[in-house]
Amino acid sequence: MENHEKTRYADSELQEFKDLIQEKLRMAHEELSSLASSLSNPNANGTDDTAGTYKTLEDGSATLEKESINQLAARQKKFIENLEAALIRIENKTYGICRETGKLIQKERLRAVPHATLSMEAKLKQS
Repeated sequence: MENHEKTRYADSELQEFKDLIQEKLRMAHEELSSLASSLSNPNANGTDDTAGTYKTLEDGSATLEKESINQLAARQKKFIENLEAALIRIENKTYGICRETGKLIQKERLRAVPHATLSMEAKLKQS
């Protein structure tokens, strides 16, 4: 048996990653829409309090909450973009190839971070 290192993942392997990524995308979109709905409906927790002092406190924490929801939503959008880019790499059959070393990224890493473009080796060099 020839002992040459694989330069790309086989189509069956790519399909496995494609399924994984599509599932992650589906979940990410759900997460994003639930974040969006909590932003558009901030008083869902039903605190129609008449006490003025609490109102001011609530407004402050609501603003803070809105900011953190916005941050989560932005992170989620970025994640979705990364996953979509990974799907394109699957189509081009360049998926799972480290952009630094040109070697295959380990499957375990890709299963954990399906949009990874760096092998652990390259990532460790960066830090």
